[in-house]
Amino acid sequence: MSLNVEQRPKLEIRLCGPRGFCAGVDRAIQIVILALKKYGAPVYVRHEIVHNRYVVEGLQARGAVFVEELHEIPLEHREQPVVFSAHGVPQSVPADAEAKNLFYLDATCPLVSKVHKQAMRHERQGRHVILIGHSGHPEVIGTMGQLPEGAVTLVETVEDARNCVFADPDNLGFVTQTTLSVDDTAGIVAELQKRFPNLLAPAAESICYATTNRQEAVKEAAPGCDLFLIVGAPNSSNSKRLVEVAERAGAKKSLLVQRADEIDWDGLGNISVLGLSAGASAPEIIVNEIIEAFKSRFEVQIELAITTVETENFLVNRQLRDVDLTVQDMAFVNGER
Repeated sequence: MSLNVEQRPKLEIRLCGPRGFCAGVDRAIQIVILALKKYGAPVYVRHEIVHNRYVVEGLQARGAVFVEELHEIPLEHREQPVVFSAHGVPQSVPADAEAKNLFYLDATCPLVSKVHKQAMRHERQGRHVILIGHSGHPEVIGTMGQLPEGAVTLVETVEDARNCVFADPDNLGFVTQTTLSVDDTAGIVAELQKRFPNLLAPAAESICYATTNRQEAVKEAAPGCDLFLIVGAPNSSNSKRLVEVAERAGAKKSLLVQRADEIDWDGLGNISVLGLSAGASAPEIIVNEIIEAFKSRFEVQIELAITTVETENFLVNRQLRDVDLTVQDMAFVNGER
């Protein structure tokens, strides 16, 4: 319900930047669209390509078929491509695809692949690998699946770091899930380093640039916010971390929402400053939808909270580089429709 202008309370929206899609998500969505254009439908995708229902449903409408495991692909479609999600997969998955004579395209984010290589380097050099991350997350499953069973120990909390025991405590290396809270991870690493002085860090930072940048923008915007909304899915690790970051940085309340219709308008109370950002797999069209919903109820003034400008771009698979995207395709890739 829209209010007359004179009835609308004033609301400042602090709109964070960077927000929304990162280069890895852009690349993964492009890979599915390019595969559909080059090979035709159906193109199969193992698990959600990224953690966002809007994106998944948009790709389904174009001819993508999402499966949990490769055996769900019908025999008559096994010449069609299957795409592995941006979160990465255990080595057993491409091995299974090859055993089934499937043509697969790997959409693993290059920054996740970098963590895989760092973990493998630790193991190759004789170190037991500590993976800091969240149990059950697809990225954690994929990273642990790069190494032999027993070669990796998952550490989720400072308490885990305080209590873990290793056969050779002087021969350890760590990596992290790319989408963690920077501050939480720092506390876990500090505890591990205190207990294991010879613990070797990865050659480069594991938490990705996009996670760090979005958290920094939220920290900048959060102080003084009556409410902070993060656009993202409940199974999106980086989105959930943004909710936590906003509250720690000074927002009175922070919530995760997928669409404008999830907002409890009657329960908002008296708010005059709203923070707004989006996780790395949330499209800009939903951010705009939420802004418009607030404009129908408030006299809105938008203040930009921009901490950096991202210019990263990751190339798609070599097999797809001869296919062009239309303007409409790029609008979808960029989360604008």
